[in-house]
Amino acid sequence: MEEAERKPLSGLAKAERLVDRLWAPLVSLTEVVGVHLQLLGRAGYWLAKPPFRVAVFLESAEFIGVQSLIIVAMVALFVGMVFALQLVSSLRQFGAESFVGATLGLSLTRELAPVFTAIVVAARAGAGMATELGSMRISEQIDALSTMAVNPIQYLVTPRVLAAIIMLPLLAMLFNCVGLAGGYGVAVWYEGVDRGVFLENARWIVDSRDVLQGLIKATVFGCALSTISCCQGFYASGGAKGVGQATTRAVVGSFVTILVLDYFLTDVILIVQSK
Repeated sequence: MEEAERKPLSGLAKAERLVDRLWAPLVSLTEVVGVHLQLLGRAGYWLAKPPFRVAVFLESAEFIGVQSLIIVAMVALFVGMVFALQLVSSLRQFGAESFVGATLGLSLTRELAPVFTAIVVAARAGAGMATELGSMRISEQIDALSTMAVNPIQYLVTPRVLAAIIMLPLLAMLFNCVGLAGGYGVAVWYEGVDRGVFLENARWIVDSRDVLQGLIKATVFGCALSTISCCQGFYASGGAKGVGQATTRAVVGSFVTILVLDYFLTDVILIVQSK
């Protein structure tokens, strides 16, 4: 009887409900971004406050950078090889295979190296950071740090963010070198591109601005992925299931953020360079 007596929603009420449903995801996204930026700001604040956690920073740098060397080098090698193979196949149709080295160099330094390096580090080190901090949160180790007068953000978040900011550009440079070496091997030894032309065009067209563009992107990506990973782990809840969900959100969020930032950074850098 009560359901039968309910009046249907008016057109205005339906419109309000629709607006609320469309507005809710934007509000949720804004809140999530705000939480991450707040954590990044607090981490930056504690960066200049003693005591300085040098040992924790070195441990984080070793975990993020040194332990990622092999996987980054392997990805770079095969990315360079595959990209060179595709370039030779495409450019040879127009008699322009001499520009394989230049095209490969521009692609690596500007886009492929920073993006692939950040994705690899996010998948390996980012997931590890989120899981570690999430486990510490669930087991109340973070609360124990606070009771011992140790700021958990200074001890856990700041060294990891700083290590990622420093190590990502270094890993991107490694990606450039290994990727170019792999592309050189395929283009020159397998496809028969002239060695001197490959190297000369790469040296002539790729300049320091292209390398700097990639390093700027790698630095921003390192800051973003480390902040997202630490934030998801730091605020994890719900036991072991919550830690797994936090790790998943950290990896997926890092991937999406890297690609979104890549577009906007490219647009800004190109505008600045054109002036």
